[in-house]
Amino acid sequence: MDLDINQYLNIFVEESKEHLQDMNDILLSLEKDTENEKLLNEIFRISHTLKGMAGTMGFNNMANLTHDMEDVLQAIRSDEISINTNIVDILFKCLDALEISVDYVSENEEEDDNEHLELIEELKKILNKDEELKDEEKKYKKPKKYDQYIANAVKEAREKGLNPYDISIKLNDDCMLKSARAFIIFNTVENFSEIIYSNPSVEDIEDEKFELEFSLVIITKYEKNKVKEEILNISEIDEVNVEDIEISKDNKKNIKKKKDKKNVKKPTTNNGKKANRVGKTVRVDIDRLDTLMNLVSELIIIKTRMEDMSGTTSKEDMNEAIEYLERITTNLHDAVMKVRMVPIERVFNRFPRMVRDLSKELNKEINLEMSGEETEVDRTVIDEIGDPLIHLIRNSIDHGIEHPDERTEIGKDRAGTVKLKAYPDGNNVVVEVEDDGGGIDEEIIKKKAIEKELITEAEAEKLNKNELIQLLFKAGFSTSDTVSDVSGRGVGLDVVKSKIEAINGSIEIETNKGKGTCFIIRIPLTLAIIQALLVKLGKEIYAIPLSSISEITSIDREKIRKIQDEEIILYRDKTLPIVRLNRLMGIKESEMDELTVVVVKKGDRQAGLIVNDLIGQQEIVIKPLGRFLSNIKYLAGATILGNGKISLILDVNTLF
Repeated sequence: MDLDINQYLNIFVEESKEHLQDMNDILLSLEKDTENEKLLNEIFRISHTLKGMAGTMGFNNMANLTHDMEDVLQAIRSDEISINTNIVDILFKCLDALEISVDYVSENEEEDDNEHLELIEELKKILNKDEELKDEEKKYKKPKKYDQYIANAVKEAREKGLNPYDISIKLNDDCMLKSARAFIIFNTVENFSEIIYSNPSVEDIEDEKFELEFSLVIITKYEKNKVKEEILNISEIDEVNVEDIEISKDNKKNIKKKKDKKNVKKPTTNNGKKANRVGKTVRVDIDRLDTLMNLVSELIIIKTRMEDMSGTTSKEDMNEAIEYLERITTNLHDAVMKVRMVPIERVFNRFPRMVRDLSKELNKEINLEMSGEETEVDRTVIDEIGDPLIHLIRNSIDHGIEHPDERTEIGKDRAGTVKLKAYPDGNNVVVEVEDDGGGIDEEIIKKKAIEKELITEAEAEKLNKNELIQLLFKAGFSTSDTVSDVSGRGVGLDVVKSKIEAINGSIEIETNKGKGTCFIIRIPLTLAIIQALLVKLGKEIYAIPLSSISEITSIDREKIRKIQDEEIILYRDKTLPIVRLNRLMGIKESEMDELTVVVVKKGDRQAGLIVNDLIGQQEIVIKPLGRFLSNIKYLAGATILGNGKISLILDVNTLF
């Protein structure tokens, strides 16, 4: 029977991306702690899994690369070679190559032609470098080191005339159910001996968190050959080695306070009591799905109840039913929103690696501190926020943080710090990118802006600090004299601003010369359903997002003044710019003397929108305007009202 591989492509891409992200995180940790055996084992396991997945899908180039990675990692695990910066760098290169291959598969549904020959050659060089030394080491194999519990058990066994053995068991490459096979081996061995130790642990064997090999320490009355014969009688076993246990003199120096005997128990099979957790992910928390299911059940109940209501039903009963229905739909909305939410960690995960590479490239020492990774955001927002954050972090490292020698001279730590922080704030999520570098010099911005003829010298003198810093968001503006891969303060910030404003977000800059800069991004929790204020302009109804409104007031028409062709009003001892929405939307203006004004905000700036009338607050579902109407200024989308009419949603950011 032919197997249609294409139906598994999505699963392959999703799982590969997860494994590669895990490998990235572990490699970063391993670089700081090269002696950590647990991290090595984990990377080996991921490489082995990726090799198997790629081989099954017929992606031989990926399978070959991961196979050679596996060989290098195995050599490190068995102490044949020592891990160093060069090896970590090569493993990072392999990781990048695999990511490119997976992206290609995702887009083209087939593997690219890159055979990764250069990387495979580099991996082979690592293995061949110390070949002679390896042969010498094989002749003088060091005795294994055991903990105190095993040492005592071995001593007691020998006193009683029993034989302690260390058994290494390797399963066949095509063994389908490894933990089930291990269960049978444990069962068989326990018939003629006592198992006092297992490596990896029994829990890991139950969860298939091991490759094809594991080892046991047993105490038995059988001889070596008999033990080997009994185990080899079990099918799907490739190799069995039974060795005497040697307790080395320096063994006591390596004692870890170890498990007692009760920790050794038989692993359960996968189809038994314990589920296999490796590679199995539930995208949505099961509790959230249960809540959703319960609310749908309640909807069905109220639907049936309303159907049963005859014409004689009293108004009170009908009102009660409608209130109940309203409560359920509000809860249903909240539940659906939670299902759409994902932790911002998905975006943050990519930055430690980026910071590592950039600090090496620029010869700077950088510490990245992340907090609030568990903050949840709508998944549509997650897709949009990644690129702006990359721009901001690169900008902070290259142009915010000084060179280590320069930092030492001015009394700062050699290593600069970039803080990436996320936290919820009402209906928004705030993401801050903060550095402890040199800050932004307003005088340099002023000078560059005049050079580029963005403003005149006279205009520059009137601008305050915040208004000068806002010039960084002008297209093509940069404080750098030369263009590099990572250019000066300002490069790409116009793109960052437009991307964030496209998802109804805002960006502000706080800077302190000599101490550092903080970029503050506010993004909406969700792009699907929002609270809005419905207002009337002539006969038309418009929606203004509630998160952009600071207050509503009324003013006298006579109090509006004109300054430099701009209408303003003095409000709460500040000048408030006035925007006549009727003129923007091409609707006839009202002649009333008392005007209704909706005061909206964007960062620390405010403006007053003149409307004809207020209808009230309502929860609205945002619908895109479609491809042909997507670039219309001042509009963020549309919504369908309860009476079936369409209301356009104002994009407050573009009104400033």
